[in-house]
Amino acid sequence: MRRSILPLVLVSLAPAIRPQETPLLKACITGEGWSALTLTDFVVVNGEADTWTEREGVIVGTGQPLGGARTKKLYTNFELVVEWRHLEHAGNSGLFLWCPESAFTALPKGQLPRSGIEVQVLDLGYEEDWLRSKGARSDWFTSHGDVFPVGASTMTPFTPRIEYRAEDGSTYSVGKPDGSRSFPTRRLTRPVGEWNHYYVRAINGEVRLWVNGDEVNGGTKCQPATGTLALEAEGARVEYRNMRLRELP
Repeated sequence: MRRSILPLVLVSLAPAIRPQETPLLKACITGEGWSALTLTDFVVVNGEADTWTEREGVIVGTGQPLGGARTKKLYTNFELVVEWRHLEHAGNSGLFLWCPESAFTALPKGQLPRSGIEVQVLDLGYEEDWLRSKGARSDWFTSHGDVFPVGASTMTPFTPRIEYRAEDGSTYSVGKPDGSRSFPTRRLTRPVGEWNHYYVRAINGEVRLWVNGDEVNGGTKCQPATGTLALEAEGARVEYRNMRLRELP
């Protein structure tokens, strides 16, 4: 765990392997030019042979050792859709955008990508455990799609600080006005074992994120704004499916 937005079509997805409580909604732009991304489009940089595998169209990550798998191709302007689910309570992973070559050059096993814009993939249990252990809600991260720069990468966040309302009616703040991490305006992530849907639009150094059908987060002035995409192994079993990408002018 690092400390550190075109018209939409909403459609229902057929039930996943484990039935969802409600139909999974997704936000994406229809039309031509979409291509599927499979594990063959990635290079496992510093993992073991079984860190990332693909079975029946699902990319499966063990989370061990810590590290990443990057795309073979560089991307600048694009939109991406992907579904993900964690298989462990408090599981952690991430989808990286615009990673420069230096993010993975000679990266030892056990180390995470050095730079890029991370779109957080984090189970709700991470926040729950924080609250239980600290006796207070996190004031610097959420489990609902944080977006933030890693390492030497930079970004101006849309929402560097936000106030949420808890189940009991109380309010609490996350982030700080001068922070680089951006926080979601809605808390829509589904729990461990259930599929979630991300739609990411990255163009001209701006990234926008939709979670389960609604736009919630993003940032602008990202640097660099060209690079590889990456999947992050961060200690927990995770699955990705239906990953598709369309390059934009």
